[in-house]
Amino acid sequence: MKLRSYMLIGFLLSLVLSIVPFSGNFTNAATPTAVAPVSALSFTQGVQKTVLDNGLTVLTKEVHTAPVVSVQVWYKVGSRNEVKGQNGISHQLEHLMFKGTTDRPVQFGRLFSALGSQFNAFTSYDETAYFGTVQRDKLEALLTLEADRMENSLVGTEQLTSEKRVVISELQGYENSPGYRLNRTVMRDAFPSRGYGLPVGGTKADVEKFTVDQVRNYYQTYYSPENATLVITGDFATEPVLKVVKETYGKLPKRAKTAVAKNSAQVTAPSSVGKKAPIVLKQPGSAALLQAVYPLTDINHPDVPAIDLMDAILTGGRSSRLYQALVESGLASSVSGGAAELIEPGWYEIDATAAPGKELGKIAQVLQESLAKLQQQPVTSEELNRAKTQLQASYILGNQDITSQATQLGYNQTVAGDYRFIERYLAAIAKVTPAQVQQVAKTYLNPAKQTIGFFEPTQPDGKPGTSNAGSSRTVENFSPGKPVDPAELAKYLPPTTSATDLRKQSLPEEFTLNNGLRVLLLGDRNLPTINLSGQINAGSEFDGNQKAGLANLTANNLMNGTQTKNALDLAKTLEDRGAGLDFSASREGVSVSGQGLSANLPILIQTLADVLENATFPADQLELSRQRALTSLKVQQDDPRGLGRQLFQQAIYPENHPFHSFPTADSLKSITRDDLLGFYQTHYRPDSTTIALVGDFEPAEVKALLNQQFGKWQATGKPPVLKIASVPLPQTLTRLNKVIPGKAEAVTYIGYNGISRKDPRFYAALVLNQILGGDTLSSRLGTEVRDRQGLTYGIYSGFAAGINPGPFLIQIQTAPGDTQKAIASTLALLKQLREQGVTEAEFNAAKRSITNSYPVDLANPSDVSSIILENAVLGLSRSEIRDFPQQIQAVTMAQMQQAIEDFIKPENLVIVTAGPGDTVPKIGS
Repeated sequence: MKLRSYMLIGFLLSLVLSIVPFSGNFTNAATPTAVAPVSALSFTQGVQKTVLDNGLTVLTKEVHTAPVVSVQVWYKVGSRNEVKGQNGISHQLEHLMFKGTTDRPVQFGRLFSALGSQFNAFTSYDETAYFGTVQRDKLEALLTLEADRMENSLVGTEQLTSEKRVVISELQGYENSPGYRLNRTVMRDAFPSRGYGLPVGGTKADVEKFTVDQVRNYYQTYYSPENATLVITGDFATEPVLKVVKETYGKLPKRAKTAVAKNSAQVTAPSSVGKKAPIVLKQPGSAALLQAVYPLTDINHPDVPAIDLMDAILTGGRSSRLYQALVESGLASSVSGGAAELIEPGWYEIDATAAPGKELGKIAQVLQESLAKLQQQPVTSEELNRAKTQLQASYILGNQDITSQATQLGYNQTVAGDYRFIERYLAAIAKVTPAQVQQVAKTYLNPAKQTIGFFEPTQPDGKPGTSNAGSSRTVENFSPGKPVDPAELAKYLPPTTSATDLRKQSLPEEFTLNNGLRVLLLGDRNLPTINLSGQINAGSEFDGNQKAGLANLTANNLMNGTQTKNALDLAKTLEDRGAGLDFSASREGVSVSGQGLSANLPILIQTLADVLENATFPADQLELSRQRALTSLKVQQDDPRGLGRQLFQQAIYPENHPFHSFPTADSLKSITRDDLLGFYQTHYRPDSTTIALVGDFEPAEVKALLNQQFGKWQATGKPPVLKIASVPLPQTLTRLNKVIPGKAEAVTYIGYNGISRKDPRFYAALVLNQILGGDTLSSRLGTEVRDRQGLTYGIYSGFAAGINPGPFLIQIQTAPGDTQKAIASTLALLKQLREQGVTEAEFNAAKRSITNSYPVDLANPSDVSSIILENAVLGLSRSEIRDFPQQIQAVTMAQMQQAIEDFIKPENLVIVTAGPGDTVPKIGS
């Protein structure tokens, strides 16, 4: 599905450290009764298209639901335009677009951060896009910055040299993933002569060879007004903004060289005589993987709606055919799929992870049988209606915030050639017949055109390699540069209009049912949607080491059956209506996440009440979920991020502390159905449950509904409470290293135990963290370790402050040879912060950045429900959602200095590195 899959594949520049997963297996699924067509007008109504004299396409859409605006620039260039030897040049240029311009020779991430923008960029197959969402008074400034880098970006030797290292760090991080390596191999084989067969981010070999002239020529060829679309959505008036756009962008000239997409050498599917043999990768890894790819048509072909419905029938949720055939049968632990419908003919992809001990050949056989059945028999009207509802609901639920609405417009204009594409698409979806779905299955799921790959791990037990501990010695001294002076930065910031009078955030209504269930309600009539967030005090802190994984297995089995419905009935109840309900256990509770159209609120609440009160935990489903948990454990033990975080926490917290406990194969295998039932009966209680609802509803009706559905749920006695002992800092600096064979990139965690959310020092800690490592492009850590030295794709710091104190940590991804230097640089920055403190200007800039970006969070109803819930669970006031910016502004310089004294202790750190060997120096070297 375009919006939720390939549109956002690519390499997000800074805020995400992994590929956005491609999956057509959306959680919000579908109506087996007659489907009413969803009007596409809500997506395109009010959109004004303007084409400037220089060819720039401008799309504006006023959305006055929150005082924020989103600005996006989409360039019609991506990996499709690359040739062998220059693979990754689109992605390399995307990185360089943040390195400054001739008039503003500073890291643009710092400028965006100073405006409080929530920003990023991505490169994909057909497009490279840059986006930022800000308070409405920063709109003109954001437009000015984007126009500046469209024309004047610095593409020089210094910029390219440092950013090449960053890109290589990013690519090597992806190399850690067996799924990435399998995908790269399969795509190269499926499309040997086309840009789509090349990895979007490029290869290390090609990136190392890029010259300044190559990248500059690419920039001048494709980053031209007539090859771009500017999208502006949000709280603004169109005419004055278009005047600014014409003044700002209108003066940019067309390039001498017209941006023309290169013709692919091959745009039709290869005509194979017979079925190709599977590609087999035997490499270090954990779980066995399968990927199958089939050539498709392009996005504007009339078959596209039927192809997307075929995908929803195959992989759209638990009731889908491939989930039932592969996951419910115990063959696979997961399956997903999706259609890449792009400017040129794309592909359909199916991915599966084998369950422990299951053969990939058998999965491939059952997959082929399922596809053949789809080709031989028309789908049922029930399946087709469910698929239609899945697609329609996912568009509405996926466009609740203005950033997503801008992205939808930008994608359709750039890839489909018309922002109104969605109107035709949704109208066509409503008309697709069973015969058309059968026909596209016959046409495109042709075994002779299939490319299939198997990843067979050479370490099927998933056991990591050796481990060693070093002392506190580091091999190099390092003197960091001076912190960036915000006053120096300010001279490059475009002016902003006077601060607007931000609308007061409405506060949720709060009440408690007779049984102790706590509810927070906030009406939002702007969209016909419901966003539900909940928490049950039944997290993994109650596991203990012997039964580690119990809380998660319990949460994962809630939807496997109740006294009146089995797993498939529960799935269909929601998926038939395009609604979703998920449970996942974390340390301090089980998170509940629900979404749907407002008409389906009763179904969502009825299902939630049913599983919380009447779950039956069928033995067969428990075994399947146990196998999935064992697969996940193998994957985590093979992932430097997952294993590194576990070892880090276990080094900080003693064995008897609930934050020390992590599942093992033995603990997962020891858990019985009686354990689940006991845990459920003990910890799933109304007086341990909090629910927040944000959306289109009448509060009085919701109250009546909740009383009706949850009224019989009762608990006896008092809920279990843990007394968690405080954890002292380590006495000395501790260094641990874990070798995981076959990895290209190391991940390091640095830190110690921190604070709880209710600690009075929390707001000062947040400001301190913003300065230190809150943003990898604008923080001290990011400026030094990423930007100046190019040692990492991402370095971040954070306080995991919950009900109980969680860790303060710094996370770095590095090439093995750069790990020690990155750690030494980080320690030097911490010492510099400890000894010299922060400047008044830096302090004020950090506070502004946090408070300016906060309204963007409040512009998304889904985020608002999460914020309301979190505040309630953490014991904060209902007014915290409104007061948060004032709390940040109220932090004093004295409190900041005290926070540095309390929290920055370079001599007491725990440092854990997981990844390839040779990242720790030998003592005395």
